[in-house]
Amino acid sequence: MKQIFNVVLLLLSAFVYAQNDGWHITTQNNEDPYTGIAMSNGRIGILTSAEPFKIKHTVLNNVYDVDPVLKVSQIVHGMDFGNLDVFIDGEQVTSENIVNWSQTIDMKEAAFTTHFDFKGKAKISCTIYALRNLQYTGYIDVKISALEDIYLKVIGKITTPKQYQDPQNTYEVLRDVETTMPILQSIAKTPFGKHVVATSGTFVWHHINSSREQQRPELTHKVASPYENTLSFEYEIKKTKNLEFAWTGAECTTANFSDPKSESERMVIFNLLNSREVLLGGHKALWEKLWEGDILIEGDLKSQQDVRLALYHLYAFGRGDSDLSIAPMGLSLQVPYNGHIFWDTELWMFPPLLLLNQDIARSLVNYRSDRLEPAKERAVNYGFKGAMFPWESDDTGEEATPPFALTGPFEHHITADIGIAFWNYFRVTKNIKWLEDKGYPVMKAVADFWVSRVSKNDDGSYSINNVVGANEFAPNVNDNAFTNGAAITALNFATRAAKELGIIPNAEWEQVANTIRILKFPDGVTKEHADYDGERIKQADVNLLAYPLNIINKEETILKDLQYYEPKLAREGPAMGKSIFAVLYARQGDADNAFRLFKESYVPNQQKPFGALSETATANHSYFATGAGGMLQTVLFGFGGLEISEEGITQKNPILPKQWKSLTLKGIGLDKKTYKIER
Repeated sequence: MKQIFNVVLLLLSAFVYAQNDGWHITTQNNEDPYTGIAMSNGRIGILTSAEPFKIKHTVLNNVYDVDPVLKVSQIVHGMDFGNLDVFIDGEQVTSENIVNWSQTIDMKEAAFTTHFDFKGKAKISCTIYALRNLQYTGYIDVKISALEDIYLKVIGKITTPKQYQDPQNTYEVLRDVETTMPILQSIAKTPFGKHVVATSGTFVWHHINSSREQQRPELTHKVASPYENTLSFEYEIKKTKNLEFAWTGAECTTANFSDPKSESERMVIFNLLNSREVLLGGHKALWEKLWEGDILIEGDLKSQQDVRLALYHLYAFGRGDSDLSIAPMGLSLQVPYNGHIFWDTELWMFPPLLLLNQDIARSLVNYRSDRLEPAKERAVNYGFKGAMFPWESDDTGEEATPPFALTGPFEHHITADIGIAFWNYFRVTKNIKWLEDKGYPVMKAVADFWVSRVSKNDDGSYSINNVVGANEFAPNVNDNAFTNGAAITALNFATRAAKELGIIPNAEWEQVANTIRILKFPDGVTKEHADYDGERIKQADVNLLAYPLNIINKEETILKDLQYYEPKLAREGPAMGKSIFAVLYARQGDADNAFRLFKESYVPNQQKPFGALSETATANHSYFATGAGGMLQTVLFGFGGLEISEEGITQKNPILPKQWKSLTLKGIGLDKKTYKIER
């Protein structure tokens, strides 16, 4: 263990972090490998690039296309409106001819700024925003300070992925009375034709008036190719003078609008005719509201920045007004997992958000309640009752797992995970109207499913046979520990929900819950499934029965299970398992092991230069929002001692690692309570 921890500490030094505060991460290293940060507002995600004035791609939330060959839906990479070509004195600005390059993610204001100098001629900054207040739009703010007289040419672009169908590119100057509104626009069908995407863009001028000296530049339109629509201007900047402008874009689709073409134009016009101060002021105010739920770590700046980056991504990938969920990679990548929704949301991301932002948490559960009917139909199709939620979910609520994967037909614990999340939402919010309208119908259907899913044994107990558990290394097993434990918990929660509403619960729910098997080895260690014999495990399974399920609650058994299963966790598995081990050690009062596992749960997965998380230590797909949820649970439910119970959010036995002077949890629950743990 000591050797592993030394490796972790070594990896800590692999990133260049701003050392001034816990809100900014800065790098001066633009060499490969480079993993960008997703600037997102819960609706669109813009992945940053090391290249000046460039982004990697755009991801559109809940916009799916279906590959007719693979027969699998995929979240859509949208048109990219975030790229500019900039020329100074006829030479294009690239990473090859700039110096003093740096990039900073400002997590407090959700802004990503690149600074650099160009050949002693100009100092340049470029800041990317996915506007929180205007959820289908992005805003790229540019400032160029001339160190000598320079001649500037800027090309704004809408780039359509070449897989798209029937691209159409236009430019039009719209007029209303004396107001002129130049709009660049591209429209195309998604690669397999399910949706139409419309993207509009334009330049916004700051501090340029109609005087002769500071006239707005003339704009030139050019269709560079069917997949690249451009709008450009040229401008002379005198020595010591500045030019400040923005390039703004809006991207709308038929997934959300009957007329995405017109709506994207209106949104760009809105941005064009509002000041930067108004637009960015609204964006910053909403992020300030989000950060009312925060985690402060004193004495360990590195942990503070890591935790903030995790929380930033959960906030960035979710919206409280959307009734949408969060995919494992959020809005950073299309692959892996095609942007589908898994148990990652309910078990890993949802609990931290439930404590810190009930609005986003409500969207996550409402996403499931909105898809209850397809889940009911699926249960019928497989010979069961109630609702059988898909292992991978998309916009339809039907099963979206690739047919070759056994998880689609057999990983059933997702249905229990959803029921558990629903009751926890009620326990924290006490929203009886939501429980009646949305919560209980789902929880009842979940409980009915499990009653129909179990098999009765000769001794009167119940088994759940032929499942894929949380440990996916062991497919098609009987009596998987976590599946059985989750089913027990969901059945008990459904009974409580019925009683809360004055409804007589189905007596079978309690009867089945009380007699589902949890298997043990002769020495008392919990058995992962009926045929388990010490094999490697992909991630925590048995240990989830202690946290968050609280089915195993005796300290002796918890420690036995921890000591048995931690060495069996595969290095190539996802990081969340170690988060669970860390929570459990913290709850047993072992701060050293908890902190060790906290760091091991994410540090090996951090990618240069900002520390974005990949799913595993051997991959570089980022940002892994599931891992963020796991590490945040270690802080909140482990070190912070918080628990979700029938009384709401309570605290029991918080503990600080010796590396921290204090831990402050802000904005917890509906009453925005603050918990501070000090030495």
